[in-house]
Order: sequence, then structure tokens, then C-alpha cells
Amino acid sequence: MSLDLFSILKDWPFEPGHIKARIIEGDDGEPKIQVRLDLGMIQMAMEGRPDGQRPNGYGSYLEYYESKLDRSEIEGGEAGAEVVEGFSLSSEDCRLLREEAAQYYHRYVALMVLEEYEGVVRDTTRNLRVMELCAAHGETESDRTGLEQFRAYVTMMRARAMASLAIKQNEPRAAVHALDEGLTALRQHFSDRGQAQMFDSSSEAEMLKGMRDALVPKLPVSQGSELRRRLQRAIEQENYELAAILRDEIKNLKDAGPRAT
Repeated sequence: MSLDLFSILKDWPFEPGHIKARIIEGDDGEPKIQVRLDLGMIQMAMEGRPDGQRPNGYGSYLEYYESKLDRSEIEGGEAGAEVVEGFSLSSEDCRLLREEAAQYYHRYVALMVLEEYEGVVRDTTRNLRVMELCAAHGETESDRTGLEQFRAYVTMMRARAMASLAIKQNEPRAAVHALDEGLTALRQHFSDRGQAQMFDSSSEAEMLKGMRDALVPKLPVSQGSELRRRLQRAIEQENYELAAILRDEIKNLKDAGPRAT
């Protein structure tokens, strides 16, 4: 069997500026994702860890370290909180988690291009779990914060995929709700970093706002009163970030004309 990839690559040319991805059937009968690169291609499993490996017998390093944390919590319940508080991830542990997260990043970007939105939600949710685990248990400051620079992007992609899936299922209300939640999470993220002023100008927020602005005029007539009820509830609960988002949605509904009254 020839190891030369040229015959495969010439029939699937690279296009600069475009992400070319496809799903093929592997020799094992399972679907695989292929992404064309300028100097070749990468291939990933559709399920589980993208490279198909099972580190330490687990589906991923994330599952392995989460299992260790679970065992520490059980032991902590029996022996006292000191056991749980003593659980930590070394710099090597965090490096393995970061490198693994990069694999999932390549897959969910390809899945987004392929409009496989459920897979995007799965993989972005998973990478957010990695961030939480490292932030809570990394031994050093760099281990705890190393992935935070990507949180806004991953949050945006998750919300975008959830909204796209809802649109595909003809559920515009659910799509707007997913975008609302994504914007709220982004606002909280920038606030937690002491960069609240960066929310409005962030490319991630602009992407979600753009999707929401396109969706609001398509909402059913009853959505206007529902939004006003949600706004009142948000004000009563002093959730001013959500209230600001809802005011914008109500304004967009009014601008849309009689359909939105």
C-alpha cells in the first residue's frame, strides 16, 4: 500500500481563506472528519477524543482528572474537607489538558463548518469544563489562567452553535434564548477580568448580537409581552446585565414594526 498522500490531496485542493472539511467513513466503518490544510490534512474521530486515544484507559485526560477529583471528593466526605482542598493539577497535568483541548478546538471548528451543531455544543461545553478544572485546581497562576484567554471565543461558539441548532429546528425563541445566555456569560467573563468596558466592542459579543438582531424580527407576536415580563423579573432580581439585553431586544421588536407588537 502506498504511503503517498498526493493522489488524495490533488482531488481535494486547498483553498486559502476557507476551512474545507468533510466527513468520510473510516476503515473501521466509523465516521471521521477530515480538514484540508495547505500542506496536507488532519483526520479526527467524530466521537470521543479526536485522535482516538484513551489516556490511562479514560476517554480523555479531562475524564481522567475529573475522575481523580471525584474520588478526592468522596474521600473528603469521609475524612474531612482537607482531602478535597489538597487536590491539585501539576503544570504537566495542565499542559496535557491544554494540548487535548486544542484537539477538540480543531474538531468543533470543523463541525461548525459542516453544520453539525450538536457536536459543536458538546465539544465547546467540554472545553469550558477544562477551563473550570484548571482554574480551580492548577498549582500555579499560569496553570490556572492559561486557558482564560480563549473563554470568550469558546463561549461565543457554544452560543452560536446552540442558536444555529434551534434555527435549524425552526425554534427562533430558543435561538434567541441561547444568544441571551451567551451574551450574559460573555458580559460576566469580561466583568470578572476587570474589563467590563471591553464587552460591547468584543468581536464575540458583536457576533452574537448580530445573530440576535437578525432573529428578533422573526419572533412570534407573543414574544414582545414575554420579553417585557422577563425584563420586569430581571429588574426585580437586580439582574441588570440581563435587563440591558432584554431592553435591546424590546427596542428591536418595536423597530421591526406591527409584526412585533
